[in-house]
Amino acid sequence: MGVLRLLAREKVSAEHDDRQLAALARDGDEAAFALLVRRHQGGVRRCAARILGDDEEARDIAQLAFVRAWENLSKYDAAWAFSTWVYRIASNLAIDVLRSRDSRDRTHAAHLRLVGDSVTPSAHQDLAEGEVRRIFAELAELLTPTQRAAFVLREVEGMATNEVAGALGCSEATVRNHVFQARATLRKALAARYPEYLPKGGGQ
Repeated sequence: MGVLRLLAREKVSAEHDDRQLAALARDGDEAAFALLVRRHQGGVRRCAARILGDDEEARDIAQLAFVRAWENLSKYDAAWAFSTWVYRIASNLAIDVLRSRDSRDRTHAAHLRLVGDSVTPSAHQDLAEGEVRRIFAELAELLTPTQRAAFVLREVEGMATNEVAGALGCSEATVRNHVFQARATLRKALAARYPEYLPKGGGQ
């Protein structure tokens, strides 16, 4: 019976895209929703870790995001990709966590791209991965929760601006502003605290 379930699961996975699975799940098909979870839980958890800087909290947020998604499937708009919708739920939960923290977190961040083209390739090579994580976690404390989420989704996850707007529930112009402000803040902080990692001529 277990083998038959696995075979059936493969068939459903091959024949249904996310929107079809979401429609099935909305009608109470738990197996369809389980497939959606398997498809997207890794990306959602990774994104939450990059926003929060804490892998343990990220796992909790990812689990809660899918619980919320299951509970609110009736509100899912198929005009948006399911992944964008669940990223929005997870991002909002992560932002809430950031806003409620009473003190600076101990960070166990996933590997983040620091400040895009502000850092030279040779500087990236010189930095150990743990050092990159440490520096980003330190500098990201200067960002607002929404700036941090927008920066991670756009610059680290590589989501399109309209997808980030959908995930954060704001306009594309607002996303571009958040990312611009985040990049400017990070560059300024990098120049002040770690000038050795800026290109020659400064980080302006």
